[in-house]
This record gives sequence, C-alpha cells and structure tokens, in this order.
Amino acid sequence: MQVAVFTFNAFSENTYILYDDSKECIIIDPGCNSSDEEAILTGFIEANSLIPVTLLNTHCHIDHVLGNKFIADKYNLHLVAHEIEKIVLEAARISADLYGIKYIDSPEIHQFISEGEKLSFGNSELEVLFTPGHSPGSISLFHKESNQLIAGDVLFQGSIGRTDLPGGDFETLIRSIKDKIFPLGDEVIVYSGHGPSTTIGNEKRTNPFLQ
Repeated sequence: MQVAVFTFNAFSENTYILYDDSKECIIIDPGCNSSDEEAILTGFIEANSLIPVTLLNTHCHIDHVLGNKFIADKYNLHLVAHEIEKIVLEAARISADLYGIKYIDSPEIHQFISEGEKLSFGNSELEVLFTPGHSPGSISLFHKESNQLIAGDVLFQGSIGRTDLPGGDFETLIRSIKDKIFPLGDEVIVYSGHGPSTTIGNEKRTNPFLQ
C-alpha cells in the first residue's frame, strides 16, 4: 500500500490518498479549500490513473472536511466516518464562520464505521481503531502488512492532538494512544493530521506528553 500526502488550507492539514497496485484508492480528510488545491489532488489521481472508491474522515473538525463536498461530487462518493462525529460535522459551518474561511457544506455521513471493522479497497485492508480524545469519534486506520497508521489528529511528532475543543478530553486521548496505538509496534509509521510522519517507537521515547 502506498501513501501520498498533501498539505492543504490555512491549518496546514494533511490530506491522504492510499492506493495499491489495483489502482483503487481511498481519500482521507480532504482539506483542499481552493481551486489550486483541488487541482493538485485531482492531478495526482489522474496522473497515477487512480480510481477513488472511498471518502473518509478520521474526524470531522473543519480543517479535515473542507474538501468533502468537492471530492464527493467529483468522484460520486459517499462519506464514511464514525457515528459520533455526526455532531462534530454539523458544527463545521459554525467553525468556518468563526475562522472566516470559505466552506461548502459537507455531505452528511452516509456510512458509519467503528472499532474492529475492516475497510477494504483494491488488494488492501485497513483495520479501524477507535481513538477518541481529540474529537469524540476519532478513528485511526492501520495497515498491518506495511506497518502504516493513519492517525488523524491523535498523535503527532513530539506532540498530541489538542483537547480543548468541544468533545475533547486529555485523559481519553492519552488512553487512546497508549492502549490502541502503542501496542501496534515501535516500527509502525504514523501519518498524522498535521506535520511530518513519525514512528510509534520514536514517540514512546521522546514525546513529552507520553512519558
């Protein structure tokens, strides 16, 4: 499984495309919020002859859903996310107005996905982990064969997701990281919602929030 990352919008949010030899792909947390950013994302898909089959949000804070409507319309996709994130998505319009950023309302969550489910595309299968704390319905996606984790805003290089937003909780986030993510193995590569990738082992050793 290959992972492509694109950093979009004023929040420097990481949008991910996962794909494999089948050419099917999953688009995760599309943060594209301008015609230029949309062109970058679609250009990559077209240049690699990819076939988008799933649109997914790890969680539904405004910076991760700005491109939902565009992607859903462009590729005729329904939105997949955890059921608890429905209320977070409904608040996205308020957040956009608060920050003064352009936002075309996202489609509603069409398919709810939760802990222990498998999400398949092409020749690949992702395990869904329920990792709340930053947002009440945050999920992470683990590809065991390649030791790669899409973690949303749960764990960052040297930091963790903020917990001062509605529905956030520090103790819950720490439990998610230590109980759900750490057991995956030190060698696992962590792709975060912001900033560079890291590994679980590196964060165990050096992350000041997890000592």
